[in-house]
Amino acid sequence: MDGPGEHGGTEVPADLVPERVALRFGARSLTYGQLAGAAGAVARRVGDAGRVAVWATPELETAVAVVGVLLAGRAAVPLNPKSGDRELAHILSDSTPSAVLAAPGAVLPAAVAALPRIDVDVRATGTVPEDRTAEDDPALVVYTSGTTGPPKGAVLPRRALATTLDALADAWRWTGDDVLVHGLPLFHVHGLVLGVLGPLRRGGSVRHLGRFDTDGVTRELTDGATMLFGVPTMYHRIAEALPADPALAKALGRARLLVSGSAALPVHDHERIAAATGRRVIERYGMTETLMNTSVRADGEARSGTVGVPLPGVELRLVEEDGTAIAGYDGETVGEIQVRGPNLFTEYLNRPDATAAAFTADGWFRTGDMAVREPDGYVRIVGRKATDLIKSGGYKIGAGEIENALLEHPGVREAAVTGEPDPDLGERIVAWIVPVDPQSPPGERELADHVAARLAPHKRPRTVRYLDALPRNDMGKIMKRALGV
Repeated sequence: MDGPGEHGGTEVPADLVPERVALRFGARSLTYGQLAGAAGAVARRVGDAGRVAVWATPELETAVAVVGVLLAGRAAVPLNPKSGDRELAHILSDSTPSAVLAAPGAVLPAAVAALPRIDVDVRATGTVPEDRTAEDDPALVVYTSGTTGPPKGAVLPRRALATTLDALADAWRWTGDDVLVHGLPLFHVHGLVLGVLGPLRRGGSVRHLGRFDTDGVTRELTDGATMLFGVPTMYHRIAEALPADPALAKALGRARLLVSGSAALPVHDHERIAAATGRRVIERYGMTETLMNTSVRADGEARSGTVGVPLPGVELRLVEEDGTAIAGYDGETVGEIQVRGPNLFTEYLNRPDATAAAFTADGWFRTGDMAVREPDGYVRIVGRKATDLIKSGGYKIGAGEIENALLEHPGVREAAVTGEPDPDLGERIVAWIVPVDPQSPPGERELADHVAARLAPHKRPRTVRYLDALPRNDMGKIMKRALGV
């Protein structure tokens, strides 16, 4: 199997040894030969069904189910087991799957249990069917978080999976010799596409922790894993644990690549991890609709606070509010990121209006993310257009850089920055702080001076609000709308 789009990006080198371990979840594992048999059996049972839902628990069965659906030439709809009844009912009515694949014994909520169920037997044997798919055929329908309304189903074609994974292989020097460890959920792009299909496309191995913990990271990296994928929440826990855990520091120092994504990793955590391990975490930037757009390259400079350069095949530009492209990059001018390339989704399922609104007339996808770009091409995300771009006193200010500055204060554990209406400034900057010591938090003036000294006076917070914890979703992203934005 050697076409770039075959089976939705799950093909592996022809000379791969069938006895090599492909997947390991805890104590359970499958070799490539066993995976082919189990996924082939799923493909046979799926047959010529339409879309197929997958109850995406962090188990071996989920990986086998998705590979089996792709081998069958169908589209998988991963379901988040933590979704509420209303959200699940919306996703199922929108995607109309013909069946649901689940691990034997998994208890499904009523909305899902109404579907015909196929239990995944990881020890079954079946033949991998002949590939009859085209590169634009749907591979996955992944639902967005729904922060501005009901979740939308982004239809990801097979070419998007294949081109993204091959571009990352180029950027990260990712090969079949790599062993990836992670504890990411499998209902989203990061954990499923990058974290499972990525190693399989290279002919490597993935070891899933089931649930993230630093002991598991230490164990797997000490036992030969070469790459770690995580989100900022996970790397923050690592940074917090490092001073008292020399074994963790040593294990991280052995890794070939530490990758963070799904949200910006605070510069403070970057520096703490680098100081303790000698290794720098690299960041990449992507979305459900675009898969991966940029990354710091393995052979490039791991510049804290940036998401690197566009991946091979991806066009990226910054535009002004009126849609005019920013001609030169100076590391200061803020614009919205727009991207174009084979990594893009094809449509929002059943939402032609939303699909049309997401693209410009000449095919650029409007990401809604705001960034600046350095003269050498490095991209630095400053926030979301809807919640992180603050217009204060005639300046356009990205919330992300203020958050990073606040996190450098020794009295700040977590920080989020938003804007709110101000009769004089237009918007004033508001800092939401989780203090290290709730009994003695840093004062408003102290934090304002701290930011002004590091950035510029007009970027200092005018209001500080204190919280016990910041609201976050399953991927560790701060839910700013829950802060009243």
